[in-house]
Amino acid sequence: MSTYIHPRALCESAAVGDGTRVWAFAHILPGARIGGDCNICDGVFVENDVVVGDRVTVKCGVQLWDGITVEDDVFIGPNTTFTNDPFPRSRVRPEAFTRTVVRAGASIGANSTILPGLEIGTGAMVGAGAVVTRSVPPNAIVVGNPARIKGYVADPVDPGVPFAAGGAPSAGGTGLGVGKATLHELRVAKDLRGELSVGEFERELPFRPARYFLVYNVPSREVRGEHAHRRCDQFLICVRGSCGVLLDDGRNRREISLDRPSRGVYMPAMIWGTQYRYSPDALLLVFASHPYDPDDYIRSYDEFRRVVSGEPVRV
Repeated sequence: MSTYIHPRALCESAAVGDGTRVWAFAHILPGARIGGDCNICDGVFVENDVVVGDRVTVKCGVQLWDGITVEDDVFIGPNTTFTNDPFPRSRVRPEAFTRTVVRAGASIGANSTILPGLEIGTGAMVGAGAVVTRSVPPNAIVVGNPARIKGYVADPVDPGVPFAAGGAPSAGGTGLGVGKATLHELRVAKDLRGELSVGEFERELPFRPARYFLVYNVPSREVRGEHAHRRCDQFLICVRGSCGVLLDDGRNRREISLDRPSRGVYMPAMIWGTQYRYSPDALLLVFASHPYDPDDYIRSYDEFRRVVSGEPVRV
C-alpha cells in the first residue's frame, strides 16, 4: 500500500502515512503530520502544527488550523469550521494557539463550528450545523446552537429484556449487559392512603450503604457523573421526577430512564456512569458502598478504558 497524492493537490509534508489519499486542491503545510489510511478530500487545508491520526476522513472544504489534534478513526464532515484563537485580530498572532483535540472515533457533522480550546470526546457525535462552545463528553450526541447534549451513543435495547452477558446479576435485578449493572423494580405497597416503595439492603439491593447523597435542582441541560469508581458501588433511585442514566463498561453502553421511585439501577465499581436529562423537579437519591474518597474516582474516560482493558495507565 502506498500514499496517493492527487496531481492537483499540494502536499508539502513528508509525514504522511501509508495508504493515505490526498485529493485535488488539498494543501498540507510542511509541519503537519498525517497518519495512515486517511482520506483528505478536495479543498482541505492543513496548517503546520496539526496532528491527524490513522483512518481519519476529512471531507471537502475543511481547514485544520495550528493547534488541532485529530485522533484515530475520526470523521469530519464537509465545511466543518475549526477555530484556534478566541480573540482574533487581523495581523495579531497569539504567542501560542489554543489547542483543540478531537478524540478517537468521534464524528463531526457537516457545517459544524468548533470553538477553540475544546475537546470532542471519544466516540462523540456532533450534529450537522452545530456550534460547539463547550467540550463534548465521550459518546455524547450534541446538536444546535449552542450545541447541547441530546443523547448518548448507546445500545438501543428494551430495558425489560434480561441479558445473559455481563456476569451474574444481583438478587432481584435484571442484567443490563453492561458489566454487572442491574435494573431493579422495587416492591410497591398501594392502598387508599397512598403508595409506598421499599427495598431491603443486601436482599433486594445489592449492598449495605456507607453513605448516601441527593442530587437536585439540576438545570435540565446539565450533565452529572461522568466518572467511574475503582471500589465503590452505587444504587440510584430518582425519588421525584425523572433523569436518564448512562452505563458504560468500556465495551457496552446502555441508557436507562429512572422515572418512578420504584425503579432503581445498581451501578457497581468500574462502570462509567453519566446522569442527564433531569426533569425540573428531579430528586436523585444515591446510596454508596464506601465513604467518600477522591482517590477512588476515575475522571478521564480514556484512562477508564485503559484500566478496564488491562492496558498500562499513562503517567
